Amino acid sequence: MGKADGFLLYDRELPKKLPVEERIQHYKEFYKPISEDYLHKQSSRCMSCGVPFCQSGCPLGNMIPEFNEAVYKEQWEKAYQLLISTNNFPEFTGRICPAPCEGACVLGINSLPVAIEEVEKNIIEIAFEKSFAKPIIPKFRTEKKVAVVGSGPAGLASAYQLNQMGHQVTVFERDPEIGGLLRFGIPDFKLDKNIVERRVQWMKEEGIEFKTNVNVGVNYSVEELNRNFDAVVLALGSTVPRELMIPNRDAKGVHFAMDYLSQSNKKVSGISFNENDIDAKGKKVVVIGGGDTGSDCIGTSNRQGAEVVYQIYYKPMQPTERDETMPWPKMPMTLHITSSHEEGVDRKWSVNSKEFVKDENGNLTGIRLVEAEWTKDADGKWNLYTEKPNSEFVIDCDLAFIALGYTHVEHKGLVEDLDINLDPKGNLIGNDKEFKTNQTKYFSCGDARKGQSLVVWAIAEGRKCAQKVDEFLGE
Repeated sequence: MGKADGFLLYDRELPKKLPVEERIQHYKEFYKPISEDYLHKQSSRCMSCGVPFCQSGCPLGNMIPEFNEAVYKEQWEKAYQLLISTNNFPEFTGRICPAPCEGACVLGINSLPVAIEEVEKNIIEIAFEKSFAKPIIPKFRTEKKVAVVGSGPAGLASAYQLNQMGHQVTVFERDPEIGGLLRFGIPDFKLDKNIVERRVQWMKEEGIEFKTNVNVGVNYSVEELNRNFDAVVLALGSTVPRELMIPNRDAKGVHFAMDYLSQSNKKVSGISFNENDIDAKGKKVVVIGGGDTGSDCIGTSNRQGAEVVYQIYYKPMQPTERDETMPWPKMPMTLHITSSHEEGVDRKWSVNSKEFVKDENGNLTGIRLVEAEWTKDADGKWNLYTEKPNSEFVIDCDLAFIALGYTHVEHKGLVEDLDINLDPKGNLIGNDKEFKTNQTKYFSCGDARKGQSLVVWAIAEGRKCAQKVDEFLGE
């Protein structure tokens, strides 16, 4: 334990942000640098509980009390080794994870939890700065070849683990750059793409081969996959967006959120694209959906110079503190105010989308909404919905982004060609313990297997899947 009374002496503190008017002028990360003294104090708040619920809250099982103690004692290399023993990419999770570990922190029962995510991010960045974080070249090689299809967090984690086990790993990615949603889904102001590229370059040095612009099943056949590899990991992601089937869905100006974010990321990185330009400059924007993807649309729209941004939610506003439906140590589903919300948005709760409004030329001019009345079910959750009579209204808008999540992995192409069995939700069936599909030597992991989830879950899935592939190859 670093400091027995640290949680009594110091309050939770997070890094300061650049002013809104300054940060919306660019796409760079906007948190101000912090000192080692800050980390010393924040890590000392960890109580080193007898039962560290933070670890159970983390899908990776990060050794949080141990690395907090090492940070408090300024044992940076030890902290780094503890962190990477369970997490391949702390530079990603330290920036974009919603930190379920903090939701399970014992200190959070009657105070603010330890700033675990911020400590994690700085451990890895200090390790880079002090040069004891270095690529690890495997000391031996097997003759086994493994293909990983998809380079999102699950695919990268699986590839990393399998490479360290000595196998020859090739990662296939249909996009022009490696990273999946890390590269094209999450804006640079949350995850600078230099951070992603730094890790990819390391993995290349460690011996992993990356092939971009390769859509397996289209310009790289299943026959080639079967012929050239001893095992295949399908880490395809959950990429089919949830549709909003209301009248005038075909209006010009209605887009899926990820189409918008992907294009914006390409613009920022100077990558060409063939789709029609989607630009929020001077536009009235409506974001439909309340998750992180919706929040990213808000931050991007404001940086592009939107006139006004609205975000509409189907359900009521969440409580600001835990209630009986979210007892500790469950992740509290409280009101989330992101940095993008701080930058300017009009949030509307308990409204249901009824119709897109378009003009005679087919251009979007507004969205018709109706107020929703909710009552709680026996479990205290808002599940009973009716429309409030005579409550319809229209919000004028030029752009609407549908950010309602994702349904399942894309079936057309590779999945159909392989005849992979699907569960009732359309996910790839991969036995929970073995990660095997119904096809010999084919494994699945990440969102493609379990449905849309967190980056930290994807990394955990990739690691576990790699272990099962290694066992299979050793049979």
